[in-house]
Amino acid sequence: MEYTTLETTIEDGIYTILLNRPERMNAFTVEMASELITALDAADENDDVRSVIISGNGRAFCAGMDLSTSGNVFGLDETVDASGPEMERNRDEGGKVVLRMFRMKKPIIGAINGASVGVGSTLQLPMDVRIASKFAKFGFVFSQRGITLESCSSWFLPRLVGVQKALEWSFKGNVFGADEALEAGLISEIVEADSLIARAREIAQGFAEKSSAVSVALNRQLIWRMMGAAHPMEAHAAESRTMYHTSTRDGKEGVQSFLDKREPDFKDAISGDAPAGFNWDDEPPFA
Repeated sequence: MEYTTLETTIEDGIYTILLNRPERMNAFTVEMASELITALDAADENDDVRSVIISGNGRAFCAGMDLSTSGNVFGLDETVDASGPEMERNRDEGGKVVLRMFRMKKPIIGAINGASVGVGSTLQLPMDVRIASKFAKFGFVFSQRGITLESCSSWFLPRLVGVQKALEWSFKGNVFGADEALEAGLISEIVEADSLIARAREIAQGFAEKSSAVSVALNRQLIWRMMGAAHPMEAHAAESRTMYHTSTRDGKEGVQSFLDKREPDFKDAISGDAPAGFNWDDEPPFA
């Protein structure tokens, strides 16, 4: 598919998505949100794809929402009654993308190459690994724009960096560098700029090497979903279903290859049957 705001490639089982508005520092738009969802759908539906890398073209990752657009710059319908049922269709665009990332079956690696503030920072939160160049900048700057957190960041951010740091960053709305992001656990490593994509690909290949695609997909979903579970029994129930499913499929090859002292040859495809009682797209209604 041809994209206006993205550049995508597939190589060695890695689907790379580059935000591609370098003249605007890859500022986020409603069109970019729609195209990102389409690209993530394409990656998830392709059994040859094992991982996704998201980065930016030019000197920025994403410099936040494009504030130069006409009307409500955040893509919201100001005629909607905020207390009425029609509010269900008046959802923030970044949140739509983040929820699609949350449902992904493939690991997502963020390669943060430069400025990433506002939605540029919140967009990273559901990624499974975030690495950054030393030129990366981050900022949950919403309080300095008179608005609130968005893109589900009030759920993700404290789970990644703790409540105290999430509150500090969201209250101050300041921009900070890669060193502070690393210290707080927002990113896992700082990489030289010219090695950033190569390092992201190395991580992606490590996720695919010797592993079952279905196992990786289910483990990703289990860990993200269980972060909101009220009791470990919810994890026990979900894991019992997924263990039964995988142990009767790729799990047999995994055991046999171990006994044979050889590399496994996993065959199961993510597009195959899901575990009984497990819905890939399970999502509560918008209230």
